[in-house]
Amino acid sequence: MKLRVGFVSLLVALTLGVTGTAKEKAAKENVAQDKPAKKATARGKSLVAPGAEVKMLVNNFQFTEGPAGDAEGNVYFTDIPNNRIIKWSLDGTPSVFLDNSGGANGLYFDQDGNLLACQGEARRLVSISPKGAITVLADKFNSKRLNSPNDLWIDPKGGVYFSDPRYGNREGMEQKGEYVYYLTPDHKTVVRVISDMVRPNGLIGTPDGTMLYVADAGAGKTYAYQINKSGTLAKKRLFAPKGSDGMTIDNKGNVYLTTQVVAVYSRDGKEIEEIEVPEQPANVTFAGKDNSTLFITARTSLYAVEMQVKGAPTPIRPDGQKAPKPNATKEPKKTKGSKKNKGQQP
Repeated sequence: MKLRVGFVSLLVALTLGVTGTAKEKAAKENVAQDKPAKKATARGKSLVAPGAEVKMLVNNFQFTEGPAGDAEGNVYFTDIPNNRIIKWSLDGTPSVFLDNSGGANGLYFDQDGNLLACQGEARRLVSISPKGAITVLADKFNSKRLNSPNDLWIDPKGGVYFSDPRYGNREGMEQKGEYVYYLTPDHKTVVRVISDMVRPNGLIGTPDGTMLYVADAGAGKTYAYQINKSGTLAKKRLFAPKGSDGMTIDNKGNVYLTTQVVAVYSRDGKEIEEIEVPEQPANVTFAGKDNSTLFITARTSLYAVEMQVKGAPTPIRPDGQKAPKPNATKEPKKTKGSKKNKGQQP
C-alpha cells in the first residue's frame, strides 16, 4: 500500500560566498523561518516517525546531490554547478568542506573517515581526507578516460562500485557506452561489471555485501544483482519498474529511490511508501545522531525527515581490517574561482 506523507518547508536563508569567510557567513545567515505545517495522512503503517514532517534545512544552492553521513552523523552533500562539497553539522551549521570539487556528485565515507567522491567534471573517482587532501583512485578503464562518474557504494571488503554515465554533451567520450565499474579492494584494478544499461545512475548495496541495486535511469528501471566473491555481478533481476537518481537502504532492507518523490520499496520489490518533498529529490541517505534521520537533496535545498527505521549499518569487513591506504596523495590545487559544470545533470 502506498502512503503519501505530508510535509512542511522550514526555510533557512543560506548564501555561501566564494571567499574564505564562507563558513562564518553561512553560520550567521542560518536563520529559520516557520511556515504552516501540513499534517501527515496515513493509510497504513508508515516508516516515517509519528507526526514527523519533511523540513528544509538549508537552501539557495544550484543543484544539490550526493548526501553522505560521517561517523558522527553530520551530512556532506554536493552543489554540483557551484563546484563545492558542503558540510551540514548536527548543530544546524552549514559550511564549505571543499571548493573546486571537480564537479563532485555522489559521495560515500570509507571506514577510515575518507570521503570518496565521484568527480563528474574531472571524470574520476577520488578519495578526500578529512583535511581535504585528494587522491585519485580511478580515472581510466582500459587506458581510456571514464565518462563522468556519478554515484558509488563501498562494499564490506573495501571495493567500490560506481556508475559512469554521461549527461549533457558527449564531447571527449572515450568509452563506447555508459557502464558500472568495480574498483577492487586493493584499489589497483577497475573491472567493468555492468555493460547492458542505457544510462546507469544511482546504486546501493546491502551491508552483508551480497546484493547490489542499480538504477538504469535511461531505461526507467531498477535492477538487483547478486554479488560474487570476486566482486562481479550475477543473477540480474528487475527490482522496480522505475529508475532512480540516488538510492539508500534502511536496516529493514527497504530500498529508497528518488523519482518525483522518495519511493520506498520493500526488499521483495513492492512499493510500500512515497514521501513527498517540496522540490524534486535527487538523492537520499540516513544520518544524524542515531542514524534515523532521512536526509534528502532536492534541487536547491537539503531536507530531512525523522524515521521509525534506521539507515543500514556501514558494511563491516569480514576480516576486520581497515581499507588500504592510498599510494600517493596530493593537496587540491587552489584556484581563483569555481568553473561551472556545464551540461551536468543528476
